[in-house]
Amino acid sequence: MAYAEKLALTRQRLADIASSHPDAVLAHSLGAEDMVLLDLIAAANLPITAFSLDTGRLPAETYTLLDALKTHYPTHPVQVFFPDAAQVEALVANEGMNGFYRSVEARKACCGVRKMQPLKRALAGRSAWITGLRREQSPTRQTVSDQEWDADNGLVKYNPLIEWSEAEVWLYLRDHAVPYNALHDQHFPSIGCAPCTRAISVGEDVRAGRWWWENPESKECGLHVQSSTLKPPAVEPR
Repeated sequence: MAYAEKLALTRQRLADIASSHPDAVLAHSLGAEDMVLLDLIAAANLPITAFSLDTGRLPAETYTLLDALKTHYPTHPVQVFFPDAAQVEALVANEGMNGFYRSVEARKACCGVRKMQPLKRALAGRSAWITGLRREQSPTRQTVSDQEWDADNGLVKYNPLIEWSEAEVWLYLRDHAVPYNALHDQHFPSIGCAPCTRAISVGEDVRAGRWWWENPESKECGLHVQSSTLKPPAVEPR
């Protein structure tokens, strides 16, 4: 499918989501893909809100972008959710400030407190959420569908950019003068928490810089564990 067709299809998908789910929300990672989605939503003035998760360990460049969005998209502000302070204190007391380097289990415990629990609060009462997942991003996302039933959170999950390539993401950002994280220009295609993200070398997978000390098959924080593409009877297929 050509880029123009993908763009038209994504615009239509977002309009359909807004129509079917008036309470739909965009999970904004402040990465390139989510900048495309926020720009499309704002340009069409769709009633889709957005949120981001501040883990307390984000790079300075990510906070700079977050502040820039307030003036660039005044009609579509990004709400920020933070981890529970008591849970963070307990995590650090048990695992240390950087205990996530020791094991996958310790890293997932950190993600659980800093990302998963805030996500639960951000999605509470919603019927659908939207993400910037793309299939070519990593081995863990090869079979992701454009629409899934998120059993863990009890709502529909939409991935409108699932077929997009990285080149197409950047074509859109540059054609529409969309602001983006300055770390992308320093060879950070995928950006998460500062201690868990590094720049990548030419030829490396786009998510090679995320949790680089782990095997590729384990590189998910839990936000995007694949659920069934089948939906419960109460949700009409489209």
